[in-house]
Amino acid sequence: MAPRKGLLVDFGGVLTSNVFESFQAFCEAEGLEPDRVRDAFRNEDDGRQLLFDLELGKLENEEFERRFGAHLGLPPERCEGLIERLFGGMKADHAMEMAVVLAKRQGIRTGLISNSWGATNYELDRFPEMFDGWVISGEVGIRKPDPEIYELGAERIGLPPDEIVFVDDLKGNLKPARAMGMATVHHVTADETIPQLEDLLGVKLGR
Repeated sequence: MAPRKGLLVDFGGVLTSNVFESFQAFCEAEGLEPDRVRDAFRNEDDGRQLLFDLELGKLENEEFERRFGAHLGLPPERCEGLIERLFGGMKADHAMEMAVVLAKRQGIRTGLISNSWGATNYELDRFPEMFDGWVISGEVGIRKPDPEIYELGAERIGLPPDEIVFVDDLKGNLKPARAMGMATVHHVTADETIPQLEDLLGVKLGR
């Protein structure tokens, strides 16, 4: 099979450490059950809708913090700065970041597709070094796994889906990309993902 010419990646959980581990650390700091946030987003209608509305840009950060904090049972004074604390345990995955940079330097078209929590969590000044194009859900009013956001990602790096590899840490977000012809990689660790990308893209991405 011919190497793919493009690479689209998720942000949280791919270019950073595990999102759910950060959520667990938040819960422990707040005296909540370790999986309270995860369960609210996955299994509770109100919590899931608040997340969707934030990712779609329908809720300002402060409104989300007030309402989701109340959903978790936190007092009002603990709701301010909630988003920053939720993500406080996340760190940049430098190996994955470098892999994207190296891909771009070797002629691979690179891009980001991210379900956003406002624009404050992104180092936007670094984007031109890393990406040829990017799609942030809150800016376009579409979120994964809506197929339209993958189509937009492909459009912004100037390639058809069947020439692109898409990487995400959530398996459910891979299905629409795969259905439209993208090769997909379920990200768990850089050590597992980078060799797969090297095979699919035909370039060396490690030091």
